[in-house]
Amino acid sequence: MLRLAAASLAGTAIEFYDFFVYGTAAALVLGPLFFPTFSPLAGTLAAFATFGVGFVARPLGSVLFGHIGDRHGRRPVLVGSLLITGASTVAVGCVPTYDSIGVAAPLLLLVLRFVQGLGLGGEWGGAVLLTAEHAPADRRGLWSSFPQMGPPVGFVLANGAVLTLSATLTDAQFAAWGWRVPFWAAGVLALVGLWLRSSLTESPSFLRIDDYARVPLAEVVRDHWRLVLLTAGSLAVGYAIFYAVTTWSLAYATERLGVSRTVMLTCIMAAVVMKGALTPLAAVLGDRYGRRPLCLIGCTAAVLWMFPMVALLATGAPLLIFLGFLVALLAFVTMFGVIAAYLPELYEPRVRCTGAAVGYNLGGVLGGALTPIAATALAEQGGRVPWGVGAYLTAIALLSLGCFALLPETRPTGARKAEAGAEAEAAAG
Repeated sequence: MLRLAAASLAGTAIEFYDFFVYGTAAALVLGPLFFPTFSPLAGTLAAFATFGVGFVARPLGSVLFGHIGDRHGRRPVLVGSLLITGASTVAVGCVPTYDSIGVAAPLLLLVLRFVQGLGLGGEWGGAVLLTAEHAPADRRGLWSSFPQMGPPVGFVLANGAVLTLSATLTDAQFAAWGWRVPFWAAGVLALVGLWLRSSLTESPSFLRIDDYARVPLAEVVRDHWRLVLLTAGSLAVGYAIFYAVTTWSLAYATERLGVSRTVMLTCIMAAVVMKGALTPLAAVLGDRYGRRPLCLIGCTAAVLWMFPMVALLATGAPLLIFLGFLVALLAFVTMFGVIAAYLPELYEPRVRCTGAAVGYNLGGVLGGALTPIAATALAEQGGRVPWGVGAYLTAIALLSLGCFALLPETRPTGARKAEAGAEAEAAAG
């Protein structure tokens, strides 16, 4: 389990590195380089629009790779998704700017971001299911939290690379070529990830399936559509919080408040590191007290904290900004620390890869794709404190709270735990 969990964590970290490095670049440099004819605000909005395309592609990727995962196994999903995401990320770093090839530059950016989203749409389902379906029932939350630690690790790698380049290069050097280096590094990381995943074994739950779904998506839409919508609505708040903190706030503070790029990246990275470190704790609590209670607690905290968070951000004081981000991400991790165990348990094994991945990535469209764009537009309409952004994030948190309230508990207890244990023994035999 430790080897499997470590490989899942590393692979997920690499794929989310690819995804996050684009978001950081969109907040800092892509607007002027690829949309120079736009005003500064319009250029930022256009860059965030290309960022959002990746989220739109993720549910399509979850359908594509979910079909493979439910028909041919979870393991092929991990290899295919990593190859696609890594190749498209390296290609982004090679795209000429608008000054070189005109309107073809942003169009290429758009296409590559879409391909990147396709790959990531398959990654989460494959990595989480392979770990969750190998794990013992009473520790499924803990072991499943390892791939959930991948996104914060990937984020720290991406922002650490940008922070290092930002601190060592002049603004002109960073805009000319420095921003491309983290994209090129994705190629090396992808090769490392493929090596780590080459020895993984197939999921025992998949091997026990006698009757595979012919068209998994059709079964999910027919039999589990309500569950998909509820899981998507539930997860929207997590995406909204994370990308408000890591993407929108970076552009807002550097452009509107005059906070330096280095200070903002440091504040964000410190909060994300704390979030990643506490993910296993939330997972252990989920194993002990249940998945649903922690999701409800975290979502309630998000409802209460969104207005204070934007108020602290508006001060421009680094320590207060960090505090606002930290509490928001603690609310986030209380929910998402258990999601890797919760979602697979909600769906039956024959359509689990498709159902869990589609629900997870639709939540990304609702909460992640629109948040940087909507928050940027809302902040432009307000004063120094962007109360409209606080209201927007609070509304999403209330939506997610209602969806979580309608979902059942899934933590294995009593007969369910004994049955899961017997299945695991049979699979081992």
